[in-house]
Amino acid sequence: MRHKLIIHGGFFSESRTNSEIKLAKQQALSDIVKKSYAYLNSHSALETSVFAVSLLEDCELFNAGIGSQIQSDGKIRLSAGLMDGSSGKFAGVINIEDVRNPILIAEKLMSVDDRVLSGSGALDFARSNGFGFFTTETQQRREEYERKLKASHGLGTVGCVALDSNGNIAAATSTGGKGFEIPGRVSDSATAAGNFANQYAGISCTGVGEDIVSAGLAVKIVTRVSDGMSLEAASQKSFQELKLKDGFAGIIGISANGELYHCDSHPYMVWAAYDGGLSVFS
Repeated sequence: MRHKLIIHGGFFSESRTNSEIKLAKQQALSDIVKKSYAYLNSHSALETSVFAVSLLEDCELFNAGIGSQIQSDGKIRLSAGLMDGSSGKFAGVINIEDVRNPILIAEKLMSVDDRVLSGSGALDFARSNGFGFFTTETQQRREEYERKLKASHGLGTVGCVALDSNGNIAAATSTGGKGFEIPGRVSDSATAAGNFANQYAGISCTGVGEDIVSAGLAVKIVTRVSDGMSLEAASQKSFQELKLKDGFAGIIGISANGELYHCDSHPYMVWAAYDGGLSVFS
């Protein structure tokens, strides 16, 4: 089976929107998906999804890791989730502070019993496993916070779904939140609603976390694929249901038969895919 990969960088509207930023995001996503596809040649879907998301976290163009948005109390809290479709294991961190790559901590949690940690517990685990202090704040995010801008437009998350040559699927998602939220607010990224995979399909979501959680979006789509629907049909049906509640979301996905798909409820999610050749949002 030929391996495949798709990534996303949230919605284009989550930060400054002009042609320069658009080109920068196209280039960044293209570079990251190509590097990650090359990595997938010799690594598993799980390892590659972590690798891809860590690269996205390290790019300040996206609202995850470096460049994450600031919450209402002036602090940055990060969340990330990881799911291995072959083992059925999910791991994640919720509202962790002062780390660079929350997806790497989620990866470390895959090997322990308590695999979803939040707040100080997540940070204690990170420190005890060698993840040192790192501030992800950028000047742009500080300026946005100080001007109280973009308070309702933080629609940025990053994610990856990978299918390896052995037919294994994995999904990884990371976010810096929606910006100016109440401290303690939980996003969809470290839940099965926003990040889910099994042996039939994998989905990573972006958008308004509350809408995604209310819809159980990722697990709903994957369940429908498991029950025999195509990835496209399962996604379209789920988004029709989301539309009835005016939900705001975007997804990327891969099915076990190699079907790649992405869609969004509002224009427009930024994404890139590699399936023998590069595709990127336009």
